[in-house]
Order: sequence, then C-alpha cells, then structure tokens
Amino acid sequence: MSEYSAPLRDMQFVLNELGYLEQVSELPGCEELGTDLVDAILGEAGKFAQGVLSPLNVIGDREGARWHEGEVSTAKGWHEAYGQFVDGGWNALSCHPEFGGQGLPRLISALVEEMWNGANVSFGLCPMLTRGAIEAIELCGSSYLKETYLPKMISGEWTGTMNLTEPQAGSDLAAVRSRAEPQGNGTYRVFGQKIFITYGEHDLTDNIVHLVLARVPGAPEGVKGISLFVVPKFLVNPDDTLGARNDVRCASIEHKLGIHGSPTAVLAFGDNEGALGWLVGEENRGLEYMFIMMNAARFSVGIEGIGLSERAYQRALAYARERVQGTEAGAKSRDKVAIIRHPDVRRMLLSMKARTEAMRAIACEVAAAMDCAERHPDLARREEWQTFVDLMIPVVKGCGTENAVDIASLGVQIHGGMGFIEETGAAQHLRDARITTIYEGTTGIQASDLVGRKIARDGGKAIGLVTKRMRYVMERLVWADDPQLQDIASALATSVVALNAAVEFIVENFNGQAPRVLAGAVPFLELFGTVAGGWQMARSALVAHEQLKAGTADQDFYRGKLQTARFYAEHLLPRAEGLSRIVIQGGDAVLEMEDTLF
Repeated sequence: MSEYSAPLRDMQFVLNELGYLEQVSELPGCEELGTDLVDAILGEAGKFAQGVLSPLNVIGDREGARWHEGEVSTAKGWHEAYGQFVDGGWNALSCHPEFGGQGLPRLISALVEEMWNGANVSFGLCPMLTRGAIEAIELCGSSYLKETYLPKMISGEWTGTMNLTEPQAGSDLAAVRSRAEPQGNGTYRVFGQKIFITYGEHDLTDNIVHLVLARVPGAPEGVKGISLFVVPKFLVNPDDTLGARNDVRCASIEHKLGIHGSPTAVLAFGDNEGALGWLVGEENRGLEYMFIMMNAARFSVGIEGIGLSERAYQRALAYARERVQGTEAGAKSRDKVAIIRHPDVRRMLLSMKARTEAMRAIACEVAAAMDCAERHPDLARREEWQTFVDLMIPVVKGCGTENAVDIASLGVQIHGGMGFIEETGAAQHLRDARITTIYEGTTGIQASDLVGRKIARDGGKAIGLVTKRMRYVMERLVWADDPQLQDIASALATSVVALNAAVEFIVENFNGQAPRVLAGAVPFLELFGTVAGGWQMARSALVAHEQLKAGTADQDFYRGKLQTARFYAEHLLPRAEGLSRIVIQGGDAVLEMEDTLF
C-alpha cells in the first residue's frame, strides 16, 4: 500500500509562480519569509507527513479510538507521533509569538495543514480544533485565560475543543440548553451535555481545554442569550501545575463511518457540583466569539478536503499505472496495458487532478487574503481583504469538501472492484471524506450563508470585485495570442457570464423570494466554486505558457499544468451554464412539491 507524498512542486508553483508568497512577504512581520525558508518548512513537513503520519492512517482506521470507563485511548503509535509533532514545533506555526508561536502567515500553515490531512486526516483534526480554540482565547479571552492556557495550547502540550452541539441542538444553536451558574468570584458552574466533540477525550496530552457554549441565568432566548466558557479537563493551579479533575466526563465515543482514529466524544458537564468554567469575553456574546473558531475551522475543513483529494488522486494514479487490464482502444497491438491508457480512466484521473489543483490555488488565494486582512498596515485595505475572505470561506469549505467526496469516489471507481475492498485503502478516503461536508456547517449552511449574508446583503458588490479580477485574467489570455489560451479564455468568459446572471437573480429576488433563491443555494455554491477554480487554472495556464515559451527547465511540469488547465476549461467550466440555469429557474420545482407527494 503506497504512502502519501506531499505535492511540493505544485505547492511551490502556487506560492511562487502565482505570486502569493511575494504578496504576503511584503506584509509587516513577513519580510524575512523567503523562498528558501518556505521550501525548508514545506520539505520538513512533507517528510513528517509521509514518514510519521501516513503509516498511521490505516492503523487509526482499523484500530480506532477506544473508550473504557470514561477514558479514551488512541490507536497504536498515535501518542508517540503526537509527541514528535509537538517536539517539532508544528503546532505553533502560525500562532502569535507572544505566547510561544512562530508567527508564520496563514498562507504557509495552510499548505502544511494540507499535508497533515492528506497523510492522516484523523490525526490532523486534533491540532485543527486546538488552533480554533487558541484563536478564540487570543481575540476575546481575559489576561488570565491567555496567560494560563495559551502557552501550553500553542506548544501543543494541551489541546482544545469546540463544544457547540447538543442532542436537541445541531445546526440550530438557538436550542442550546447547557447552563452556566455564576459563583460570585468570576467563575461559573457549567451543566449540560455536548455531543460530536472531536478529540473531546484522548490520551495524547495531560489536559484538554474545552470551549463550551452555555446560557447564564436570565439570558435572552435564542442565539442572543448564549455565552462562551473555558472549561478545562483538569483545573490549573496558580503555579501552572495541574490540579483536581474538573466535573466533566466522557460518557461515550461515537462509532462512525470514517475518521475512526479521531475520537468523537459525548461529554457530560456537571454530573456532580458542576464543571468550573471561566467566561470568555462578555455574557451573551458567545455565539459571536464561537464564530471566530467556526470561521477558522471552516477554512481548515476545506483544507481537509484538498488533502483528502490529493491523497485519493495519488492512490488512484499509482494503481492506474500498475494495474494491467485490457488492450488499448484503437491500437494495433493486442498486448495488455496499464489502465491509465484507457480513455475513461484518464478522464477520471484528470478530473481528480484538475479539481484538486484548482482548490489548492483558491485556498492559497484566501489564505494570503487572511494574512493581508490581519497584517496590512492600511485599515481600509485590511477591511477590503476581510470582505473577500468572508465571501470565499464558504467556497473553500463547501466546494473543497464536496469535491473531496466526489474525488475519493472516483478513486474507488478507478480501482474497480478492488476499490470496494478495504485492503487497497481507496475506500478509507471516501469514508473519511464523507464527514467533511457535514461538520462545521453543512454544505447547505455554507451555501445559505454565501447567498444570503455574502451576496444578497451587499447587493453583489464583493463578488463583483472577484469577477472583475477574473475578466482581467481573460484579457491576458487573449493577449497571449495562443489558440489554446484563447480557448481557455472563451470557456472562462462563458462561465463568468453564467455566474453573473445567477448573482443578478439572487440580488433581485432574495428579499422578496428567499425560499426560491435558497432552493438554488447549493447549486450556486458549486457554480461559484467551479468558476473560481477556472479562474485559478487560467492563471496557471498563463504562467505555464510563459515558462514553456521561455524554455525554462522542468518542461514536463509546465506541459502538465497547461494540459490540466485545458481539461478544466473543456470538461468542468461548461457545467457553469447548467448550474446557473438551476439557480435561476429551478426554485419553483423544489417549492411547489407538496409534502405528501414525497
């Protein structure tokens, strides 16, 4: 069974030749971020992903996490790998230096995250959730919370969780019932049950820092009455040593379709006197703070999708090259050939490759914008970048994960019957990918957010700026005076027209006919993601064309880039017109179906 190999060459292409590293290196605090340093970081991360995490992926899948009397044991090798992860400083890459972080931009840490998820997504979930908890405490926590928890969470000595969901409160957080009773000394006693808590209990670290949504007495009904609390597994003494066990218990862990190596816990708070907690920020603003974690997590889940897509593609490609079956269509020879010579297998592989590379470029575009929104010296520019980030987060999350499910499914298909057998490993990628479209907000939630909050609310202004950038790339393709690039330009132009038509429909109809618009929200998300991917692949084609024309070394790589962009333009961008039609015309068919007729 093959191991994961980090796609370093494509990552370097996106960073250096699409220009994101240059863009970010001009920001304050990033001036020393040169190509050599970044290559060294990515190279070492790739070695760790391939040599340490990838071999544990199948072990975690087969053994899973195990629960016994409230304690959870991770799979064989997990604890040692996490120790190596922490010792290597990987947990602290993009955290602020004030509490021990390395302060690297999100652009770099996003690519490193992709490696963790490509090699072993179940392992990668633990530092992902910890990072979200760190961000919430950094931005909204008191000095006490920052000084007590951030140093050890940033180092990775302690991990963090997000505790939103309850048995009766899934995506509808207005239904949260957990309560927090003030003790009069700045602390609270938390009572309630939370479900689906990723790494809510485990044996990797000595302490787990839970961030928990709960209601204080007299809080308003609905989402406006939710507060956020830090509730550690073990209390922390004034000298920073661990004290008594808090009143939080792991009641069980879930038995799941995939990500078996990641324990998904049911946590009970306050079986006895109540779990001691500390308020984050102000009362009744918890959902606002939790969305800090949610936005970070949603982007990271999109990165999970890209990592899983890359891994599924690598495994399918290796199998297609070694599996000999049938003769080549149209060839005189009757010799058996590797299945990569069969047209439909080539089509599936190119679809996997093109979509993965497109989503990687989109994610880096957004990660670089995150860095600009945080670090740019001009406030107005920071706000502009943040608007772009807010617009694109649902695309990275929604399309990155939906693509992952489809790409992993194609991986199984390329394996044929052997893909349905666990022995090859192809099935695990599909099982692991399936949750990514659900947690941290389903694809439907991402699409509704995109359509309602990000497009209808501002009258399409933000997305209009993006399509303006797309048109500039189209013009450059035409100026290149190359028939292949002009074909790509034509396909991109047609897809942008389709996208703009859908945007116009949303803006004109959302306020008066929201259900009709929302019936096409997911198709619109797919439409936007598809066109955004075409935009990035067109940019890649321009660079490849210039490098081939200049006779630059690594000609095979650039030929592959150009051909992949051509495939995207000819096979994927044409879907845009159909999706746009669904958005504009398809709502009535959804809404007019009587409930009794389903």
